[in-house]
Order: sequence, then structure tokens, then C-alpha cells
Amino acid sequence: MYRVDGAFFANSHASLSKTDSRHELIISLHLQQYEDVVLAEFSDNLQLRNYWYSVATEVEVTNGVTGRQLLGEKLVLYRDSSGKVIAAPDRCPHREAPLSLGKVQDGTLVCCYHGWSFGENGKCVLIPSADPDFPIPKSGHLACYQADVRYGLVWVCLGDPVAGIPDIPQDADENFRRINNPVDAWAASATRMTDNFLDIAHFPWVHTGTFGNRQRTEVQKIDLKDLPNGFHGYEYDVVAENPPAAELTSGQGTGDVSRSMSTGFYLPFTVRSTIEYGTGLQHIILLLSTPIDDVNTYFTFVIWRNDDFRVSSEDVVLFDRMIGEEDRVMLEKIPGVLPMERGALANTQSDKPSTAWRMKFLQMLNPD
Repeated sequence: MYRVDGAFFANSHASLSKTDSRHELIISLHLQQYEDVVLAEFSDNLQLRNYWYSVATEVEVTNGVTGRQLLGEKLVLYRDSSGKVIAAPDRCPHREAPLSLGKVQDGTLVCCYHGWSFGENGKCVLIPSADPDFPIPKSGHLACYQADVRYGLVWVCLGDPVAGIPDIPQDADENFRRINNPVDAWAASATRMTDNFLDIAHFPWVHTGTFGNRQRTEVQKIDLKDLPNGFHGYEYDVVAENPPAAELTSGQGTGDVSRSMSTGFYLPFTVRSTIEYGTGLQHIILLLSTPIDDVNTYFTFVIWRNDDFRVSSEDVVLFDRMIGEEDRVMLEKIPGVLPMERGALANTQSDKPSTAWRMKFLQMLNPD
């Protein structure tokens, strides 16, 4: 056992095996193909349009109209008369007024400028200034994007999906409850946020107000592997400190708690952490970073727990929100996109998960 970030990690892989060395060499060789690429910007890369992103909570699009921005493109979200979520460019095809300034009436989105109205699948159904017999031009309809509702969130894909929305099987398990959180805007790049959520070396330095301490900062060997449901990352066991603020989350009032954990990524910017306590309580966290543009990001996280439901969702999630706020304060102090070109950053073995994500991310952006 060894202590990391105020917690004891059971190290079953302390020595570096030949397999581990070969795996690290493969990652290094793959990165050499891409590390001369200067990634000052990424949001205009067309490959990113072919993935799903969470842009709003389901509640935000229940009765009204919502404006969002995804990969630099402004969107409007509303529900049509059938209850389907519609996602379209946030500009009226008539004179390009922001449709997000309009309102929803009887399942139709009404533009605030000239009253043009849009119904199911973004079809224009009314032009108030025109004769009722006037045919609506094809260019008068909205060019909608694919939208879906999953896990209490609205997801949008701007192109043709090459991968599905991450699968969280606990969402269909009646023994688990789901806890949603607001979608907040962070002044930080999604590249830096994904790097941060895969990292454990910052715990004793950034999370001093929650669970981290600086008694011992060394991070031991990390072994990467394919995790369930399409994630890639690492597993580890921990006996963690359990301060009073964490007792409702852990479900225990003891000073320390035993946890079996995993952390992994799902392209392009999703990270999942799983926690199983010695009591059998499971706590799954889906961390979702959606690029508004290169340096601003929507962030939300969803939790699934197989507890007895007696503790309120707000009390359960409070500790995790405190941790997220510590991350936000740190990340918003670091400008720009995470550098990915050769030699731009120094790395250690504790950065192995982020390095693997970076390799896969660059491969995704440059498939040829």
C-alpha cells in the first residue's frame, strides 16, 4: 500500500513489466506522427462535427426556447408539438434574427423579428406578412441538426455520427438513481478539462478544500486498459480520507473508506469515473465537456448511485460540486488550448492517461 493524494492506493503493478514498457513505447511512437501539429485551434475541425455533445439539460428545453453554441456555431433548441427536441442554427432564414430570442407557442417556434413560425422538424408553418396561399419557399425551413435526449440531457450532433452517445447501463437499472447537475459555462478549453479529469497528480494541490492533502504526492505506476462500454483508462484501489463533507456521498461516517475505482475517456471529451465502496455502494460520475469554441466549454456531470435513495440528491452531490469548483478555478487561470506539438509540455508517467487520450484525439482529428 502507498499513499497518494491523502489516500492509500493498493499497488498490484508496482514493477514495470515488459508488456507495460511495450505499451508505453507504442504510445510514444504513435504520438511522434502528430506531435509536430500545432493545435492552437480545434473547434473548426470537421471531424468533431460527427460526435454527440451534451448542450443543455432536458428541463431547459421543456417549455421554452434555449440558445447554445457548439464548436463555434450558434444553435437554437426547442420542442415541437410532438415533444421532439429540435436543434437548428440560431438564425431565422428570413432576415437572420436570433431565433433564441423568440418564443414557443403551441409547439411552434416564433421568430421575434417578423413572426415567422417553425413547427415539427423545423418546418416553417406560418409567414404572418404573406398571403395564406403563398407557398413557403424551401429556403424558409430550418436546416436541423440531429438531436437526442439521454440521461436527462439534450445531445446534438452537427454532422453524421461516427460513434454513439456513451453507454451508461446503470441508467436502465432500477437499483440506481440518476442525479443531474446544471450545465455551466467554463472559461477553459475542453482539451485542458479532459486532461485534468484524467489526472490524479493534481489532487493534493488543487483539491485541498475537499479530499486532497500534501502529505504524500507521488503517483505510482498506472496501467491503461480497455474499460467497459467503450471507455479506455485505468483501474485502482484506494483507502481514501472521508471528511465530514464527504460522508453523505460515501454513505459512511468512518475516517477512511475503501474504494475500487476506474477512470477512462470516451472520445472526444468525455470522462467517466466509477467508484465502488467496500459496502457495495457504487457511485458513477460522467464528466461532460462540450466545446463552445476553442477556449470556452459547457460542463456538466451526471451521477448514478445504487443507494437507498433516502438522502436527498442535493446532499449527495454537494461534495462532488465542491470538487468541480476547485477544478474550475484552476483551469480558468490557464489560457488557450492544451499544447500538443512535440516538446511543448513536459510529461511524467502520471500523465500516461492524458497522453493516451491525446494520441487518440489527434488520430481522430487527422484520420488520414
